[in-house]
Amino acid sequence: MTLGKGLGSIGHKDLFKIAIPIMIANVSTPLIGVVDTIIIGRVPDPALIGSVAIASLIFTFIYWGFGFLRMGTAGLTSQAAGANDQEEIRATLGRSALLAIIIGLALIALQHPISELSFYLIHGSPRVELLANEYFDIRIWSAPATLTNYVLIGWLIAIGKARHALALQLLLNVSNMLLDILFVLGLNMGVKGVALGTLLSEYGAAGAGIVIVLMIQNRLAGAWDIKRILAKQKMIKNLSVNADILVRSLALIVVFTWFTASSAAFGDTVLAANAVLLHFMTVSAYFLDGIAFATEKFIGESVGKNSRRHFSDAAKLTTMWAGGVATVISISLLIYGPDIIDFITVDNSIRETAKEYVIFAALTPLIGVWCFQLDGIFIGATATALMRNSMLVSTLLFFITWKSLEDLGNLGLWIALLSHFFYRTLTMYLQLPKVIGAITEYKVSRD
Repeated sequence: MTLGKGLGSIGHKDLFKIAIPIMIANVSTPLIGVVDTIIIGRVPDPALIGSVAIASLIFTFIYWGFGFLRMGTAGLTSQAAGANDQEEIRATLGRSALLAIIIGLALIALQHPISELSFYLIHGSPRVELLANEYFDIRIWSAPATLTNYVLIGWLIAIGKARHALALQLLLNVSNMLLDILFVLGLNMGVKGVALGTLLSEYGAAGAGIVIVLMIQNRLAGAWDIKRILAKQKMIKNLSVNADILVRSLALIVVFTWFTASSAAFGDTVLAANAVLLHFMTVSAYFLDGIAFATEKFIGESVGKNSRRHFSDAAKLTTMWAGGVATVISISLLIYGPDIIDFITVDNSIRETAKEYVIFAALTPLIGVWCFQLDGIFIGATATALMRNSMLVSTLLFFITWKSLEDLGNLGLWIALLSHFFYRTLTMYLQLPKVIGAITEYKVSRD
């Protein structure tokens, strides 16, 4: 098979036009935290690094929970694109952006209880918490822009403009780095400078994204129609899809939070070793997500077209490549994992513990890729209620597995985590016939 032919209606080039820009964008994102730490680390005050780390962690958890805005927008827009319903493509963007702004404003309005709860759960020294609060109080005002960016990126991916999505992400990352340098090293603003740099870069990216979107939508048929955007049934569908994905995301957060908390119960060495290995999983996900995002787009189009053939082509091609990428990652981690561990940490006890369990981190891409792919399929088909239920059942089974293997300590914890990926794959696979069977039921609504 040549690179351009692919399977039936979808070519390999079609896949990688979406996947590669997303992979690059994903890999560039962690550089923000690294640069923040490097820049703030040049100021002779150890509390600054700790405060940025704590505050950044809080926002990571907050915004991870609202990742449904990107996924929900991508699924619904892809379906409208597949049906060639250009007015609905525009209206979906309007609904999702409206929801993002409302949630963002709500986060600002609730910033004080959110801050109090966050710093109750995450402790630091009095000075670290004071500085972290300063960071929080500034960055929280970027919430509407941050969430709008999620919507814009999801929409751009869904209409096949992944390069534009990449450009927005790179603009955000690069501008954040430059503003950090200006405010922290140039103007000596400390933690406030880091937070202000992030805030301005988020609004800058949102502004640029809006300009790009307006240029694109001018080529679509029809015009902005507030009645269509606010159509009751469409709004209910949008809210339902996003609520399902939110519940699914929260369940996933619970699993990884429990994993980290349980790691801490085994001592500092195990906690540190597992943290190193979780970085392996995170980097693996950056690459696999690129293909999963493409899966969302192609599956959504197949639903919009009422085409089971297109659905089959999309599922087979993306899964084939995802499996191949996962295999390469797993083999690479098996071979080079110990060397990477040695590079990350110089503590011999952490090195030894991490190497003892590196096999599990290496197997994660190969075991987890199938549920990642099914996530993409279910999101593209907006079968989010089934995906939500799958995650809830899998999370329950995770805790049952962990409890039954608790005597094995960290070994049992890793087995339970990998089992969670397997449970997600199994429960979604069993529901897949329902997703396929519903394709012919999709109709483009004109209300």
